[in-house]
Amino acid sequence: MSFDGAFTHAMVAELKQLLLNGRISKIHQPYQHELMLVVRNKGKNQTLLLSAHASYARIHLTTIPYKNPDVPPNFCMMLRKHLEGSILQQIEQVENDRIVHFTFSKRDELGDLQDLVLIAELMGRHSNIILINKESGRILDTIKHIGPSQNSYRTLLPGAEYIIPPQKEQLNPFQADAEKVFHLLSTADPLDGRFLQQTFQGLGRDTANELAALLNKQPQQKLAVWSDFWQSFDVSVRPTLTIFQNKEYVTPFPFSTLAGEQQGFDTLSQLLDAYYEGKAERDRVKQQGNELIQKVKNDRKKTEGKIIKLNQTLLDTENAEEYRIKGELLTTFIHQIERGASETTLDNYYTNEPITIQLSPALSPAQNAQKYFQRYQKLKGGKRTVLEQLEKAEQELHYLDSVLSQMELATPADIDIIREELISEGYIRPAKARRKKKTQPSKPEQYTASDGTAILVGKNNLQNDTLTLKTARKTDIWLHAKNIPGSHVIIRDSDPSDDTLEEAAVLAAYFSKYRLSSSVPVDYVAVKHVRKPNGARPGFVIYENQQTLYVTPEKEIVEKLKK
Repeated sequence: MSFDGAFTHAMVAELKQLLLNGRISKIHQPYQHELMLVVRNKGKNQTLLLSAHASYARIHLTTIPYKNPDVPPNFCMMLRKHLEGSILQQIEQVENDRIVHFTFSKRDELGDLQDLVLIAELMGRHSNIILINKESGRILDTIKHIGPSQNSYRTLLPGAEYIIPPQKEQLNPFQADAEKVFHLLSTADPLDGRFLQQTFQGLGRDTANELAALLNKQPQQKLAVWSDFWQSFDVSVRPTLTIFQNKEYVTPFPFSTLAGEQQGFDTLSQLLDAYYEGKAERDRVKQQGNELIQKVKNDRKKTEGKIIKLNQTLLDTENAEEYRIKGELLTTFIHQIERGASETTLDNYYTNEPITIQLSPALSPAQNAQKYFQRYQKLKGGKRTVLEQLEKAEQELHYLDSVLSQMELATPADIDIIREELISEGYIRPAKARRKKKTQPSKPEQYTASDGTAILVGKNNLQNDTLTLKTARKTDIWLHAKNIPGSHVIIRDSDPSDDTLEEAAVLAAYFSKYRLSSSVPVDYVAVKHVRKPNGARPGFVIYENQQTLYVTPEKEIVEKLKK
């Protein structure tokens, strides 16, 4: 799905109905290229999301929670200065393009009324959010600064004159003359989605293909079909999420060319919240946690290398006896060895076969024998140490895998918790001391089984430890995906029904590294049989007396249990 001009047209109509004449009460910039404007209108607060993200550029109302940075970005501070307390007077789309103007009025420091325009340009990697003074046409600031060296057509910097993006010679389908449209449709060869995209403004591929299919279905009624189609964007909006060929599509009403499982929504904003929640959240986590992810991946790579070396050393210790035998043979046959030789071949009375022994020419035969005995003693004594180091390294690898798995499942609000965990474990250094809000410990997610039983799910290692070792009762049931990183799951019941047990197992499988797999093994056991070894990493426990269920993680079940 592309947030094309036609979808923008319908969204603008929805926002006008809900936001016009509202007052801006709060402004936040929780993410690098996304703004949240809290608009108070008709006794209700509405949060307007404006995104200039390269992949997810859009505008709509949102109810998804977000976490603000400790220090607001400069663009956010500038918007607060100019727009907080202002009245939203107009919302206008430029032709049928993906450009929307939000016009605000507010009195300045001298008491004079001034009009400001916040422009959302939703154009892929060229997306931007720009605040201009309507009277002068000058830019006050932009969420992305674009200098002359980056764009020779226009400069997007404070103080520069705002210039609209270059426009193609295309017709606005909502305003095009009927006679001209009839001529174009009648002479098109072929009349397909590509022709419509090239001729008319603001048509994404999905919209163009749908319109082309409708026109070709009734070739004698082209103008009537054309008129009805565009009228639907104003009077027949039925927001629809369609799963077609394993992809999700959002449309202002059902498209006949997208035949598949469909879900309806009350508003376009609700539709986009549902569509973008997972996709945008993953990207936000990647933006905020990219440094952490790279650090953990690097540490994991080092730990893997350490395990390889330790296994090689362990293999050497298995050959310790060979060094003892060589030292013993050199001592027994010392009179046969020439001083300064680089090797010697002796009869091995253990196997009754000759054996070639490497020597250091700089050492005497006795010193060479002593060197082999020393090597034997070192390897024999070091085996226990190597085994201990290998066990620690494997535990560390498991821990780092669990952190990476949690980063895949984390929300932006979880990133700080994971960062604090990595600081406490010594993987990253704490930031320089500065005044900042104290991070509140995050709480496990709560779900409800079909029979009403509460199910708790830890979303990071600190939550897992707290949930299993402190929150859960000894008689509660504990679940975890078998032998893979994942969340701890607690059923708040000592004797849950089979259905509840299976639903909790689905949660354990879904919030694990095998989320996309089928038939995932999930262990379950009473909490009293779960314990944490001394000195173990966060989230690591051992357990006994478990039983195993095999389930397939399904998003629909998880969403149902969440509701």
